[in-house]
Amino acid sequence: MVLESWKKIKQGEIAPIYLLFGTEAFLINETKQLLLNHILDEEERDFNFSVYDLEETPIEAALEDAETFPFLGEKKVIFLHNPAFLTAERSKEKIDHNLARFELYLREPAPYTVMVISAPYEKLDERKKITKELKRNAELVEAKKLKEYELKNWVKDRAKSSGIEFEPNAIEQLIGLVGTNMFMISSEVDKLALYAAGEKRINADLVEKLVARSLEQNIFTLIEKVVQRKLDEALRIYYDLLKQNEEPIKILALLAGQFRLIYQVKELSRRGYGQQQMAGFLKTHPFRVKLAAGHAQKFTDEELANLMDLLAEADYQMKTGGMHKSLLIEMLLFRLKR
Repeated sequence: MVLESWKKIKQGEIAPIYLLFGTEAFLINETKQLLLNHILDEEERDFNFSVYDLEETPIEAALEDAETFPFLGEKKVIFLHNPAFLTAERSKEKIDHNLARFELYLREPAPYTVMVISAPYEKLDERKKITKELKRNAELVEAKKLKEYELKNWVKDRAKSSGIEFEPNAIEQLIGLVGTNMFMISSEVDKLALYAAGEKRINADLVEKLVARSLEQNIFTLIEKVVQRKLDEALRIYYDLLKQNEEPIKILALLAGQFRLIYQVKELSRRGYGQQQMAGFLKTHPFRVKLAAGHAQKFTDEELANLMDLLAEADYQMKTGGMHKSLLIEMLLFRLKR
């Protein structure tokens, strides 16, 4: 697990080879930065830090670098990006890599080099010999979407590193407002920590006051108001989005996506799926599934089917110029009100 790997790195337990794989870009970036900060000082990086894009450079060049002694230091760090040979995908530009030599290096890595292989892919090709060899010899860091409790623990730890403590309901509020994008959460946590530096504590009121709502969160709140039959409040949110220069077509797409998720969650729940299973099947974060499940209980199957028809009709009219785009969504909101 990525958080366990971070703990080892912070304790000085550094492996000679790391394989970072998965689609959560924030976790991959954070792991690379954490390793770099713990291995090399700023003045050492000019001489002992290298980056190779394996879609443009053969692996042999990186291996030669890895086997060369560090200059004016004890360690060197090498980042390898885009190792498409670990997947079933094909590189756009074919590069011939000497994978046999790479396999030899993996079995006996240079003791003075830390090699970090960044594979931002959903799946690796487990049938390939090089993938098996890497998994046997590297420290594996899977950068996948964090579960809700993991995300909350990560927020708590990030705040703690700045000497700040989150109240439990404040973390819930933060994720509710920002969503599960870790880049955005990280930015908001750092901002809150700076603001609360004096009191050392962050509560839900402070989160509500300072945290910027994502467009997705505004859409979620808008839907909440529709579900509660508070059309005036739903329209107020919509008008605010227009003032912020949000495009009506983007707003409509997010509305459709959220209602589609609600529809899918309701159907999968009927089939006996748990929330974690739904998240895996729908390829979305469990927290989004949890929120959609709450909404799904407030609609009948017939109501949701009708909503999907209304959204499809609005999408068609918007793309064919049947009505002014902003007015089209306004009319849609009136029709969504049950």
